[in-house]
Amino acid sequence: MTDADRRSRGFLLARFTDYVALEQGLSPRTQEAYARDLHRLAEYAEANGIAAPNDITARALREYVYHLKDLGLAPASIRRNVSAVRTYFRFLIGDGIVVRDPSERLETPKRWRTLPDVLTVGEVQQILASPTLDDALVFRDRALLELAYGAGLRVSEWITVGVRDLLLEDGLVRVFGKGSKERLVPIGRSAIGAAAIYLRELRPKLERGEGKGVLFLNARGKPLTRMGAWKILRAHVDRAGLTKRVSPHTLRHSFATHLLEGGADLRAVQEMLGHVDIATTQIYTHVDREYLRQVHRSYHPRG
Repeated sequence: MTDADRRSRGFLLARFTDYVALEQGLSPRTQEAYARDLHRLAEYAEANGIAAPNDITARALREYVYHLKDLGLAPASIRRNVSAVRTYFRFLIGDGIVVRDPSERLETPKRWRTLPDVLTVGEVQQILASPTLDDALVFRDRALLELAYGAGLRVSEWITVGVRDLLLEDGLVRVFGKGSKERLVPIGRSAIGAAAIYLRELRPKLERGEGKGVLFLNARGKPLTRMGAWKILRAHVDRAGLTKRVSPHTLRHSFATHLLEGGADLRAVQEMLGHVDIATTQIYTHVDREYLRQVHRSYHPRG
């Protein structure tokens, strides 16, 4: 039995599919979307030590909604996922599988936090130092983390950057962002070195004809998924001993903030992030001002 089959059985996903088709009368397209959404929920639950639907708490569902944001899902997709979760728990209660509905007060946040979470330079270094030579995929994980932070990539860009997009001699990575808009982002010595070692030592061993030219592959030789990339980051954050909530976007936010703290020009940061509107980049100036206030309070004699 595959992991997907086991999850489907444990979380009663086949029965739920029958429920939405026969009792709810949802369209085939919505049925397919709900099935994908619930498989994603079951995978997330299992990754967080939740083995059955009656172990899912309201808090776990709130964290799951933030996880969907971390995966880069659009607000409309997140709203549909929340709808699927609510329908799922109506089904579970109706069949007497759970007695309480943890999704009762679950809401899609109307506005995500204005100021993004940001790591200190030291915290980023802890994460980057987490992969060790004891790990079978150490060279991939080092390259992934170094490139994600070193170029400020979105998670969708982590998993789609191609081998040919690495211009190591020029110290650049070619990135295709939202709307397939291309940009070239400089990368530093650490990211260049980690990527070069991964390309030489590990990726050829992972490639089994299914890599499709994508840079980062899983242990089976296939391109990483969003969930796969998130799990890698999660494992190294846990190993680094950080208690902050860290997502792929946290590394991107930290990249931008650290550049501005170091004196980088806002327009240059906009270009590296791939923001069409500089107003989107300006949020980081607010983060930077808060950092400066903290420094002032900590170190000024009259702070």
